[in-house]
Amino acid sequence: MTLLNFKTLSVLIASIALFSGNTNAATTLRFGYEAPRGDTQHEAAKKFNDLLKEKTKGEIKLTLFPDSTLGNAQTMISAVRGGTIDLEMSGSPNFSGLVPKLNVIDIPFIFQNREHVYAVLDSEIGQSLLKELEAKGLKGLAFWEVGFRSFTNSKHPVKSPDDIKGLKVRTNQNPMYIQAFSILGANPVPMPLSELYTALETRAVDAQEHPVGIVWSAKLYEVQKYLSLTNHGYTPLIVVMNKAKFDALSPALQTALVEAAQEAGAYQRQLNLRNEKSIIEKMQKAGVEIIERVDTGPFRAAIENEVRKAFIEKNGDDLVKKIDALAK
Repeated sequence: MTLLNFKTLSVLIASIALFSGNTNAATTLRFGYEAPRGDTQHEAAKKFNDLLKEKTKGEIKLTLFPDSTLGNAQTMISAVRGGTIDLEMSGSPNFSGLVPKLNVIDIPFIFQNREHVYAVLDSEIGQSLLKELEAKGLKGLAFWEVGFRSFTNSKHPVKSPDDIKGLKVRTNQNPMYIQAFSILGANPVPMPLSELYTALETRAVDAQEHPVGIVWSAKLYEVQKYLSLTNHGYTPLIVVMNKAKFDALSPALQTALVEAAQEAGAYQRQLNLRNEKSIIEKMQKAGVEIIERVDTGPFRAAIENEVRKAFIEKNGDDLVKKIDALAK
């Protein structure tokens, strides 16, 4: 072998070795969400990252962007579809414009309790709803949790539907909630979570409805006097990834992503369940008047059938029947 050929071969071997070493270089994915750092969503995101690094032996890790750093929910969903953000999570109502069938989750009082929720979301029903997102360029990895929604306001205790009449209520853009609060005589005002504290503080809106965990972590209790535990609806988070980027990964890495997302979601559910009682006690000590025992019967009678009817007229009754069948 000539000296020239030997040098060429040496360079080629070195290049192959270098390339082979780089195949295990970590892929860092950008993961955005609206929730603040003090929320269980952020804790679950950290758990997701730890699980991913463990399952992929460091091949995939996340950079976390809480506090609406990358924009509000709609902005981030669009960015994930376009590929400028890798992953995003937000409440299911934010996806219903893309997949109207997701509105079934937001029908008021459709879920009896947490066990009913999890039986639905962890079943074929939930997986079929996630599958619907794929046609929109999104891979649904897992359902996490926003939770059962309660009602806060700055005007007076809310114990009956009449107490909501005339209130300006921040809600999301989901037609299920806009319709429900309109039926109750309120003035629904859709806006992103990032704008809500200021809107409540300046009285641009009087009221809002979120699970107690968000009321606490986003400090909404500082600008609201009354909390009614209405549990009028349940909202899951949906963790999504750009579908083209997901599809480009090896099957093993795809499996790791889905498994890590689902395990982190289960972890967050337990955090929420454990934290809820203490959060209510802390808000009470901070001066919030808590209305714990709310008779939800009149609320249900006022809105449930009308909102169900609106969903069924557009989407059929198959999903509603399946969800009802899993109630215990």
